[in-house]
Amino acid sequence: MMKNPQIALGTWAWGDTSDGQVFGEQFTAQDLQPVADAAMAAGLNLWDTAFAYGAGKSESLLGEVLRRYPRDSYQLSTKFTPQMAGDGDDEVEQMLTESLQRLGTDYIDIYWIHNPADVEKWTPALIPLVKSGRVKRVGVSNHNLSQIKRVNEILEPAGIQISAVQNHFSLLYRSSEEAGILDYCRDHNITFFAYMVLEQGLLSGRYNAANPLPAGSLRASVYNPVLPQVEALTAGLQQVGEKYQATPAEVATAYVLAKGATPIIGVTKSKYIASEAKAASLNLSADDIQKLETLAAATHVDTKGSWEAPMV
Repeated sequence: MMKNPQIALGTWAWGDTSDGQVFGEQFTAQDLQPVADAAMAAGLNLWDTAFAYGAGKSESLLGEVLRRYPRDSYQLSTKFTPQMAGDGDDEVEQMLTESLQRLGTDYIDIYWIHNPADVEKWTPALIPLVKSGRVKRVGVSNHNLSQIKRVNEILEPAGIQISAVQNHFSLLYRSSEEAGILDYCRDHNITFFAYMVLEQGLLSGRYNAANPLPAGSLRASVYNPVLPQVEALTAGLQQVGEKYQATPAEVATAYVLAKGATPIIGVTKSKYIASEAKAASLNLSADDIQKLETLAAATHVDTKGSWEAPMV
């Protein structure tokens, strides 16, 4: 089995809405090919996507830009989203089949139940997909601890267990840690993947009250109002970064790595690939971590997504 890289690459923004309202940009395969090439050259070869990201657009673009690479040189992670399922006899198998076609492959390295709409209904449908070889490993995303445990109970008689959990986790949103999910994953050899590590750019150091996120996108409407509250945290990320010749974004990513998680970083420009490699090389001290967590708590900013249930 191919070893997971320290950082996974997310393609949520690749499948933005037709009007670019979530992230503010639209991308073509021509735009994204340099990103894929730079990532693969840097050894960042685990790609995370979902049918839900643009109703298959992200998957199609990812399949296109990876076409030039041997299938055994990268890993694919995609998801079954219950809220987008129809009423057929086997919606999980159907969504997987369509994802495989868009991605141009005959297997998925990690296949996820995207949201816990009905653990009892959807979890058993993963078993034949694993046994067929079309799914190598299974994961759950946006599940709380009791739901994660229940999924494992359902899979266990078939000799299968969860190998990955993917939840929102950042300096500003540590619900999965507070709920004991990170500890559970560590104790059960489960990889915890963290998404929204940079809070869609809020923790990148590129934005502040005088230089807000570009107006007109959903992320701008969510994050621009709290920019004044995070200025002290951004300054703290900058100060810690100066010790390591690192950017605030690299420090925010290194923080998640220090927690034992695998960050999923959305990348749409090849110039940021080198930054991910830099983040993976940083070793923050216990004092750095305590300082950042104190500053983060003082922001009193709640970045829980509208699609998320609380973990605690």
